[in-house]
Amino acid sequence: QLQLVESGGGLVQPGGSLRLSCAASGFTLDYYAIGWFRQAPGKEREGVSCISSSGGTTNYADSVKGRFTISKDNAKNTVYLQMNFLKPEDTAIYYCTTIIACLTSNWSNTGSWGQGTQVTVSS
Repeated sequence: QLQLVESGGGLVQPGGSLRLSCAASGFTLDYYAIGWFRQAPGKEREGVSCISSSGGTTNYADSVKGRFTISKDNAKNTVYLQMNFLKPEDTAIYYCTTIIACLTSNWSNTGSWGQGTQVTVSS
């Protein structure tokens, strides 16, 4: 069964950091582009960042550029999202999924949505 499982969320103070993990099972990430998305209460889901299957291309939403870094470890079959200088507006449930391609914007998911991981930024 093809599955992506998100983890690493939590409660952090403004200015703090978290690292989210997106672990794949049932398939290898070597051949898939992956996107991180988030959904805040009362808002639509939005793309945060993506990485190509090779890992050579990464893109970010303007709201997180310079603060978030996406990476992948093919040996561990896992994609990471390092989030620094977190702001209260980063509070959301974060999801990862396979996407068609890591373009500069408007990433289209090809996989289903999992449970996500909650990130709360609050003092």
